[in-house]
Amino acid sequence: MKLYIVPSPIGNLADITYRAVKVLEEADLVLAEDTRTSGVLLKHYQINKPVTPYHQHNEHKITQHLVQQLQEGKTMALLTDAGTPGVSDPGFLLVRECTRAGVPVECLPGATAFVPALVNSGIPMNRFAFEGFLPLKKGRHTLLTQLATEERTIVFYESPMRLVKTLADLIQYFGPDRPCSVSRELTKLFEENKRGSLQEVHDYFSQKSVKGEIVVVVQGLS
Repeated sequence: MKLYIVPSPIGNLADITYRAVKVLEEADLVLAEDTRTSGVLLKHYQINKPVTPYHQHNEHKITQHLVQQLQEGKTMALLTDAGTPGVSDPGFLLVRECTRAGVPVECLPGATAFVPALVNSGIPMNRFAFEGFLPLKKGRHTLLTQLATEERTIVFYESPMRLVKTLADLIQYFGPDRPCSVSRELTKLFEENKRGSLQEVHDYFSQKSVKGEIVVVVQGLS
């Protein structure tokens, strides 16, 4: 009886630990944010286990049922599409309910997109604030106003479709000269890390088609 939180590669399928593969091989059930995406990973490592969807649209409906199965002795492994479950991805609700029900939970170490983006940004990383995805509308102005005076390095996730708009918003609230770094397609063939001022990075991505997962790192107020 245990729930394992299993980080999955953020791009390169080789970026998974031996232990994670072993846990997936031994689990009674794999919970997957997207069964097609996780299916590619499982097939690559020749893991043939029952897989059930677990994502933001069904987690409130099935969490208690999963907890009950765990209490009955099953072992489960939770996967998201990329990175560590619970970090801007489904996972928190299931972990919380398991801990409340006395079900053991173990999180394996592994891939998380913001760590390599932060480390290779060249921006101070001794203290940082991880904000995940910014609110699309409600609360966006309030949060950006608060973050404008944040002295720690700030890390965001963003979609390629909204990157340029978000950089424009950051310029408005933080000023055009604030140092930043944008990482996309981390660990993949076309990985790119663009560093410079917010204005320079905004202008760069405004002139090209943007694809892939995005991490934005912005230096804090100094």
